[in-house]
Parts: sequence; C-alpha cells; structure tokens
Amino acid sequence: MTAQASDTTRAPQLGALTGIRGIAAWYVVLFHTRAALYGTLPDWAMRIAHKGYLAVDLFFILSGFVLWHTYGAKLRGTGWGGAARFWWRRVARIWPLHMVILGVFVMLAALLSVTGRDTSMYPWRELPLHILLVQNWGLTPALSWNDPAWSISSEMGAYVAFPLVVALAPWSRMRTATLVALGIALLGAVWLYFAVQGVGVLGYEVTRLGLVRCLLEFWLGNVLCLLWQRWRSIPHMATAGWAALVVLLEGGVVLGLPETSYIPASFAALIFALAVDEGRPARLLGSRLLVWLGEISYSTYLVHFLLFVLFKLAFVRGAPHIGYAQLAAYGALVLLASVVLYYGVEKPAQRWLNGLLSKPSALRPAVAD
Repeated sequence: MTAQASDTTRAPQLGALTGIRGIAAWYVVLFHTRAALYGTLPDWAMRIAHKGYLAVDLFFILSGFVLWHTYGAKLRGTGWGGAARFWWRRVARIWPLHMVILGVFVMLAALLSVTGRDTSMYPWRELPLHILLVQNWGLTPALSWNDPAWSISSEMGAYVAFPLVVALAPWSRMRTATLVALGIALLGAVWLYFAVQGVGVLGYEVTRLGLVRCLLEFWLGNVLCLLWQRWRSIPHMATAGWAALVVLLEGGVVLGLPETSYIPASFAALIFALAVDEGRPARLLGSRLLVWLGEISYSTYLVHFLLFVLFKLAFVRGAPHIGYAQLAAYGALVLLASVVLYYGVEKPAQRWLNGLLSKPSALRPAVAD
C-alpha cells in the first residue's frame, strides 16, 4: 500500500519531534547522575534511570529522519557543491558549542594536574581527536573528556556519509515495498551486529561499537522519513504507528527479548506516530515549553556532564550521593547553562558560520535539526 503525498499536503505537526528530543536529552542527564542517586530515588526510578543510554538511539533515528526531511530533496542533484554546503552547515551546528565545552574541560584538566589530582579521564594525547570530533571512530579505547560527545562524534560520521547516501540511488522512485524491506534489513543489522559480539545491550562498549550503531540507526531514520513522505496522508496511519509501538514494546518485554531486537523498531514506530499524528500526544509534545526544551537540548546534552563533574567537586562531600534538594539545584544549573549556551554561543556561532557561505539560504533547515 503506497501513497505519495503531494507537495501541497499540509505537513503534520513536526514540532512534536522537537519536543521529544528535549525529553530525551533530560533522560540522558538522569542517566549520567544515576550513580549519585542510590538511596534517593526509589528502585523503579533507578531501573528507568539505568536505561537512559537508550535516549541516544532515539537521537540517532530522529536525526536521520529530520535530516532527510530537511536536506534529502535539496541535496539530490547538487553535486559536491551541495555536499560541501551541507557539511559546513552541520559543522556550524555542532562544532562551536562542542569546542566551548571541551575548552572548559581542558582548563579543568590543567587545574587538576597542577594540584596533583587524578587526570586519567583527560588524556592529552587524545585531545586532537576530540577537537576533530573523530574520537569515536574506533580511535580511542575508552570514553574521555566530555563523555556524551561520543555520540556527536558518531553523528559526524553519519553526516560525512549522508550526501553519498542521498546520491546512491533514486530513492524517491524506489518501490515502497523495497523501502520497507530496507528498513527491516537495517533493524536486523542492528540486532545482528550486537549479536555477533555476544550482547543484546545497545549501550555496550560505545567507543568500539557506537559508530556502526549510529550509522545503522541514522540510515533507519532516513528510510523512515521516505516512508512517512508516502504514507502521511493515508487515514489512520497514526493509529497504526501507535499500535506498532505498543506491540513492539510489550512483545519485547514480555518475551524477554534483547533490547537490540525491538528498541530501535519501537523508536521508529514512535517517531512515525508523532510525525503523522495531530492528536493529543503530538499537541502535548509540540507545546511551546517542550519545543523550547527541544531547541536547547543540544546545549543540555553537551553541558550536563561537565556541570555534574563541577557540581560534585564543589558541593558533594564524602560519598558521592545527592538528595532531592541537590538534584533540583543541579537540574536548575543545567537548565540555566543550557539557556545561556544556546542563546549566547550555539545560535550566534551557527549564524556567523552559516553567514560565511555565499548563499546561506540554499540549504536552510525546514525544521529544527
């Protein structure tokens, strides 16, 4: 069953995809603070916190979806010039803030070094790889410096390949059944890639496996967007998406399946459902507050780990445990820093770098990416 949406078809409420990105960013914040929350959060909340690494898989699929929606048609036929402009825009989007946060880590590492404290988490020989955002291309043995930046490094690999993927085939003329089969093949490849490692956990050894994990899920997002473009005007597709999400999650949990076999598919169903839905879930996630949290989520994602390191150094004494008051203070600090960095660093740097292009509007994003 196929339905190619016309260019005049009103786009569904894609603000929901920005809103869910904000929630996912704060889920990662919870994940990185979980070790300090034993004895504070109840057991059920700790079990949820321990799975916070899965938010990164949502990011990867969502990124692939949004970038295809924004750039897929624009890049087609533009050649190397269009590819170069795309790469420049992605660097302008992610690199300036990354460098600011990394620079603060460098100052912290220097201070720890001169005071005789442990700096093993900040290997100077690996710093150039972090500057170039290639540290997670199988070039480092462990997470270091700003730990969450491993996923940004992996996404950089996906960005490098993206124009080549767009040019690889006439995707818009491909049969829908072929796209569905390709999506299923990518889901199977995620499971198989981890299965041959003997694990079923998506967060396993991210410095070794994270790049391929990102690429497969990013490409899954590309295929998902192509299917959404064809199916979005078909009645009841939102219901089908939500039903698929429920079946996948319940089936995976009840059957005790490895998360590699059903979590990426569940996230794909969630993104698809939100992209076609105009009901209450999409309106809630597309609300002004949640969309705003989604817009500043990159700043939240990159700064929270640094702030937790500094927070523990400044305010946590003895056992590394924090209570609700300290957790609330830390959360407020992360939110404040996210706002300052988004409006003071991220957006101004992005505008300035994009302004260096001779025609800055040629590949302007259609939605928040």
